[in-house]
Amino acid sequence: MAVVATGFFDGVHLGHRQVIQTLVSSARERGEEAIVVTFAQHPRAVLQQDARTLRLLNSPQEKEAQLRALGVDRVETLPFDRGFARLTAEEYLRTILRDRLGATLLVLGYDNRLGSDCLTPDLIQPIAKQLGLEIVVVPPASTASLPGSQPLEKSPLTNRPEGKNPPNRGCRGLEVTPACWLRSGEAAAESAPPVEAVSSTKIRKALEEGRVEDAEAMLGYPYGLRGVVVSGKQLGRTIGFPTANLRLYDPMKLIPARGVYLTEVDVLGGHWWGMTNVGDIIETHIFDFNEDIYGLDLEIRFRRWLRPMRPMDSLDTLKAQLAEDETACRSLMSRYCG
Repeated sequence: MAVVATGFFDGVHLGHRQVIQTLVSSARERGEEAIVVTFAQHPRAVLQQDARTLRLLNSPQEKEAQLRALGVDRVETLPFDRGFARLTAEEYLRTILRDRLGATLLVLGYDNRLGSDCLTPDLIQPIAKQLGLEIVVVPPASTASLPGSQPLEKSPLTNRPEGKNPPNRGCRGLEVTPACWLRSGEAAAESAPPVEAVSSTKIRKALEEGRVEDAEAMLGYPYGLRGVVVSGKQLGRTIGFPTANLRLYDPMKLIPARGVYLTEVDVLGGHWWGMTNVGDIIETHIFDFNEDIYGLDLEIRFRRWLRPMRPMDSLDTLKAQLAEDETACRSLMSRYCG
């Protein structure tokens, strides 16, 4: 027997964590297994026109590790394709959750939508009862109560107005959209309570605009990228600022807006600080570090946006700007290091 939560859980953010905490505590009280059911493909990647531009907050491996760290006993990752998307909520509850996984209790986020028929938690309740499933609905986590959170409608990089959500294209057959399938913290703009609820969509938007502190406040941890260090032009080394160029392990990971950031760096089993330039390549100057790390694993975590990218008319100008950036970063580090 099992207590189950289901959704894509991109980022495993604070809203997701409330669902997972309820899942785990309920499973422990009942002496049952705590299972998260998630998907190998994001529904938007399979069903929507913008699939080519969709980037995610964590890799499948990162997501599973985060869920397990929260006490989840098992993570079931199901393939999500157009055939799967045709399942109704009743079919999904009955054939997958109850019959295959032995679910007795389903924990839902307030904005979950199940099946091609787009059922909300209140509409899922009577169906679940007929199937012998109990339901618990978890309220949203609000950004208003998050420490260090900043207003989410403006960006330090742009003054463009907020874009509108694309229209819902319907809920039948191949017209299914993410709004109609297993949404858990995925921007329920029209149906959400009147609070600034945490969502994966809002976190992606914050990162795309360079607002890494807002993203961290909603995630509950600093957003990071992981990859292998590859060789570059080595221009930085000639002016006293060698950089580690990062090639991502997961090309589906979202890269924050172009610009310069204060970052934390994990490499060679140790922890450093540095400054990262996000442009056509991702390059990090690691402070107080002088090791050969080509071909090694490196992780960076974004803590603060410093400035946009700007053209440099000479190496001297570039060197002066990098020195200014380093001074700014070292000043900010005390905020995190105490």
